[in-house]
Amino acid sequence: MIVDERITAYINSLSIELPLYLSTLEKEAVKEEVPIIKKETQSLLRFLLAMKKPAHILEVGTAVGFSALFMSECMPKTCDITTIEKVEMRLVKARVNLKNTDKADKIRLLEGDALVVLKELAEKEGERYDFIFMDAAKAQYMNYLPEVLRLLAPEGLLATDNVLQDGTVAQSRYGITRRDRTIHTRMREYLYTLTHSEQLVTTVLSVGDGVTLSIKQ
Repeated sequence: MIVDERITAYINSLSIELPLYLSTLEKEAVKEEVPIIKKETQSLLRFLLAMKKPAHILEVGTAVGFSALFMSECMPKTCDITTIEKVEMRLVKARVNLKNTDKADKIRLLEGDALVVLKELAEKEGERYDFIFMDAAKAQYMNYLPEVLRLLAPEGLLATDNVLQDGTVAQSRYGITRRDRTIHTRMREYLYTLTHSEQLVTTVLSVGDGVTLSIKQ
């Protein structure tokens, strides 16, 4: 927990109630320990989508489809979502969840390794997105970034979740367990790259497990 638990609980108590099907999916995911966006991240995404009013959304990391479905509830009626996932045990549920909605025709699920899929999308002429949500394998963020930036339209917004790693990213690598040092190093590199890129204007927020917002200049 990065922010005081009482403050977070109070802020979350102000959140708009989810549609029943999303609330049910959220509870199932929590019970099965499937990583989904936290309440405070949901509120941030809702605000960003209302402000940006994107035409095309790209999500890197579908999991069981919760965040794609959540964004579909907040996005403009003319908007569409492309979401990428490779883990078969997640895809089994994502295929069902994304089809069992009245917005199924607005959501395209691409199955496969994110880096491969991103490269394929980037090579397609005209395939650009004005809102990209990165929420996949954290250690791979740096590998995904070049292709994500190719796909991000000018003045487009890149939102990246889980960048503060429960606050451990602020610690010295020697204070991190050996097994977590690689992801610690890679996440620090990712954060430094975003905040020092001439292509981007980036802010780091201590929302949920940490979120970066980057606008492509």
